[in-house]
Order: sequence, then structure tokens, then C-alpha cells
Amino acid sequence: MIKKFNENYNTAVITTRFVLERKSPILFVFHFSDGAWQFSGSEKNLSDDDYRVVSLGEIIEIDNSLLEISDMPMGSEARRLNPQSPWRINTEN
Repeated sequence: MIKKFNENYNTAVITTRFVLERKSPILFVFHFSDGAWQFSGSEKNLSDDDYRVVSLGEIIEIDNSLLEISDMPMGSEARRLNPQSPWRINTEN
């Protein structure tokens, strides 16, 4: 069975320009307690100008391994070391 997000793929999500420009793989995913999603790489010290709003569908096109964690609960985060590593979900936030 293929997992999929409960949200419509037109739903707005937060990412970084580094992910969009394919300069950084998605290594961190946050599913906030309000239902919002954020997808980011390993960059540190980001400014507000580095963040972008895109559709959930666009993010899945960049990295379809996100479907593996599409059912992670609100208020949790997922991490991996690199794109070949498995996702690890932490629900203790």
C-alpha cells in the first residue's frame, strides 16, 4: 500500500530556497501541532529570506521518500543523516 498525506497536495508548506534550488537534500521534517509542515536541509543560521512557501505536491516531487513519513503525527519531527538513510520519527516534542 502506498502511503500518502492526508492533506491536499495543493496545501502550502514551508521549505528553504536551498531545497528548492536542489542545493540541499531534505533531512528534517516538522509536522507542527497546528498541522503545518516544514521541510529543510542541514543549513544553519537561516534568515527569513531563506524560507519559501510551496505546495506539498512540489515537495513530494523533489523527494518522494517523504511519502514514507506522511502519516507522522502532528507535533512530531523526522530526521535522517542523508538521502540514503531511513527516516527516524521523534514524537517527543
